[in-house]
Amino acid sequence: MAEKVRRVDYYYTQVPDTPGEAFKILSRLKESKVNLTAFSAFPTQAGKTQVDLVPEKADALLTAAKSAGITLSERKQGFLIDGDDRVGAVADIMKRLSEAKINVTAIDAVCTGGGRYGAILWVKPTAYDAAAKALGI
Repeated sequence: MAEKVRRVDYYYTQVPDTPGEAFKILSRLKESKVNLTAFSAFPTQAGKTQVDLVPEKADALLTAAKSAGITLSERKQGFLIDGDDRVGAVADIMKRLSEAKINVTAIDAVCTGGGRYGAILWVKPTAYDAAAKALGI
């Protein structure tokens, strides 16, 4: 099976870079039955962490975040990719973007087991449509 590439909307929030902050957010979203298709967190500056939330349904995330007092960014966009795991799977994706002269802002990829892999990647908003074209969507 070829890769499945999807355009996704995501939102982020900034939290203190301390133990349990991601758990607080994720548990509140779980209580509200918000399903995430991807989640990423990384330090951004001294004492702060950016938490990226890619919801299955944006409206559900926005409602739950408001109810829980979680301040979210405006809507952002990225790409969610899944496919059969093989040697060079991510290299092939990156090649398409490189050949289109598109710089990837960030990417996370993992082998999910069972012969599958998944990735999420971000490009600058001005390159989003060109990246979609290069990725075949």
